[in-house]
Amino acid sequence: MKTSDAGITLVKSSEGLKLVAYKCPAGIWTNGYGHTGPDVTPGQVITQAQADALLARDLERFEAGVARLVKVPLNQNQFDALVCFSFNLGLGALQGSTLLRLLNAGDYAGAAAQFPRWNKAGGKELPGLTRRRAAEQSLFQAA
Repeated sequence: MKTSDAGITLVKSSEGLKLVAYKCPAGIWTNGYGHTGPDVTPGQVITQAQADALLARDLERFEAGVARLVKVPLNQNQFDALVCFSFNLGLGALQGSTLLRLLNAGDYAGAAAQFPRWNKAGGKELPGLTRRRAAEQSLFQAA
């Protein structure tokens, strides 16, 4: 399964676009649409085209991870919400989450209820993460 246009829009709007590398609230060097990794360096400047290419590459990794971790059928919206969630928090967070445990047990409603719990960075609740989790939850629950 691939992330739909709606899922890509959610990732882009949630991450925002930064062409100059910055430290995110968790203290990680980031650029583009939330791209992280050893290739991101302080003060680095990228182009819009580079940001789009990084996003496409990053999404492939998270799509594969969600497909590997989830053992129950997903509709497109559920898949997109989980890719967005994982894109922000990492596949390790999804892998060890109650959200995934409930989902793989077939408790879709219970899994959906877990999204709001993931609204902190550096131990602090952030309004932007609260909004993002609400959007992911809403997408996950959409038919």
